[in-house]
Order: sequence, then structure tokens, then C-alpha cells
Amino acid sequence: MLVIENDDLRLIVLSNIKEFGKKVDSHLQELRGETKSYVVPIDEVRFNNGEGKIKINETIRNKDVYIISDIGNHSMKYEMFGYENHMGPDEHFQDIKRVISAIRGQASSITVVMPLLYESRQHKRKGRESLDCAIALQELQSLGVKTIITFDVHDPNIQNATPCLSFENFYPTHTILESFIENEKLNYDNVLVVSPDTGAMDRAIYYANMLNTDVGMFYKRRDLSKVVDGKNPIVAHEYMGKDVKGKNVIVVDDMIASGGSMLEVAEELKKRGASKVYLVATFALFTNGLEKFNKAYKEGLFDMLYTTNLTYINPKLKKQKWFYDVDCSRFLSKIINVLNRHQSISPLLNGKEEILKLIRDKKN
Repeated sequence: MLVIENDDLRLIVLSNIKEFGKKVDSHLQELRGETKSYVVPIDEVRFNNGEGKIKINETIRNKDVYIISDIGNHSMKYEMFGYENHMGPDEHFQDIKRVISAIRGQASSITVVMPLLYESRQHKRKGRESLDCAIALQELQSLGVKTIITFDVHDPNIQNATPCLSFENFYPTHTILESFIENEKLNYDNVLVVSPDTGAMDRAIYYANMLNTDVGMFYKRRDLSKVVDGKNPIVAHEYMGKDVKGKNVIVVDDMIASGGSMLEVAEELKKRGASKVYLVATFALFTNGLEKFNKAYKEGLFDMLYTTNLTYINPKLKKQKWFYDVDCSRFLSKIINVLNRHQSISPLLNGKEEILKLIRDKKN
């Protein structure tokens, strides 16, 4: 077991990601041959008028601090003027800034870990819209943050908003595929990866490369004359790529909000003769649409949904037999360990040979 001599690593884990943070801390202790926790105790105070404050209860002077927060955890509640309120992304992001303010410039380095990047879907402007994600990143940079760690960001080009800020975007592909291959007994020579739209194509290619297989793509035809829920409604899903008939198809995307588009793609694949359809999304938000997925599963439109625990998962969702969440806490601990030791992250990004070995072992 390797023992790390330097003692500058500290984690500040906000309550919105407490259990996940405990796992990361435990994995770090194992990786570094330590028994002492790296988590710094803090107080998160919320006043009756809705305002809040953060107090750090241990010195972080000259420490390499990693602030971990899940801005997607809507289960967090507080009382304001006698009413119970659920915390949204804006309030979670404000708490991140409170932590940075409480650090008071005493840390040697500050890294913000947002597995689900704040305002990541508001990454580009149409007309007079606000450009929230870019502004948020610039704000963190101005507060002294050195590095942002996130996962499967909606559009990696958002890092151009802060060219002097280290922006580390990781894909949990290897971790997801490990669980997928372990659980699904498939002929992996007959697998096809499909992107549900043009925006997810790079992600689909990444999965296809890991599996040494082909990739296909759907593109959305929209009615530009209408706006429904802030978007132009989809008229049809058109497919481009290899014939899906008889194939085991893996549909990959960054997140599921209502999931309507993903289910439409699954239905189209079944119409085209796909043998099995697996849905993979890094973040299962499920703002609504759970009953639609139950109905689609009963109708045989898809076989299983794989996602991660990188953001909050509704307990009702966890109970569904078609749902599987992959634990990514060890992956994040490896990332933090490597960055804290100023080592290359490249070995964490190159897992293709391990995936192919898993497939070969499955065949044998």
C-alpha cells in the first residue's frame, strides 16, 4: 500500500452530496494508505428569511482544497417565512461561493468539483437570452478558483469562456461500461452505439471506440414556428447509420430530463428491428416522465437504463427494475488523488484495453 507523505489535501463536501463525498473520502484513504479523513467539517446555516452562510471549522491554510457539490440535488429543503422550500441549482451554486468566501484566500489552491455543471444547458445564447454557464465560470475564476472538475458536460466548448481556468471534463464511460459488460450477457460483436441527436455524437463515438464497434445517429426535425417549454417541438427523428435490424443497440446521452426524446428514439429503433435497446445517460434528472418509462419498459421499447450516481437520484427511480446506477465515487477519488500529486491524468482517460479485455473474458 502506497503511503502519501504530503498532507495538503482537503475536501469540503457540501450536504447536497454528503454520502457520495464520504465514499470519495474513503477511497482516497485507501489509495493513499491513510486512515485519517480528508473531509473538513463545516456548518451550513440557513436563516428564516432564506439567506445563508457557511462556516469552516478547521484550518485550511496552505491546503489544496476540493469543494464538492451536487447542484442537481433538489431533495434538500429549508424553511423560509414558515414555508418549506426545495433548494435549486441557484442556491447550491451560491453555497459554493460561500465556501470560497469562507476560505478567505488562505488555501494554496481551490478546485470546485461539480459533477453536474451549473447551468450547463444554458451554454449558448439565442437572441436576448442570458449566458449563465459562462458567467458562472467567470465568477468562480474571479473568486480565485484554479480548477473546475466536471463530468460529461453538455457542451465542452463552454470552457472557452474562461481560457485561463483549468477545466477538466471527464467521461464516466469506462466505469459505466465495466458495469454494463458485467451485467449484460450480449454478443458484443453485434453491438451498435447510437446517438439520439447530433449534439451527442462525440459521446457516442467515444463509446463506440471503447467497444470497437460502429456508430449511428438520429437527428431531430423541429417545428421552428412554435416554442413549447422553451424549445422548438420535435417533428420527427431521422436515422443515419448502419442498419439496426437484429442489433443490440446502446443509446448514449449526457442526461435524461423528461426522457421523451430518448423514448422516441428507442421506439424508432424497435420499429427498425433492433433486438435489444439499452439507454445510457450520465445524469438521470427525471424532472418528470417516470411513468412514461415504466409504460415503455412494459411495452418492450427498451431493456435497461444505465446511469451514474454523480447527481441526486429520486428514490422512486432507484426502485425500478429497469434502472441501474453506477457508482463513480472511486473514479472521482482517483482524479483528485492524481491532481493533488501533480501527476498526469492521461492514464485515467485511456481505458479501452481494459474494456476489450472484459469483453474477451466474457466470451471465455
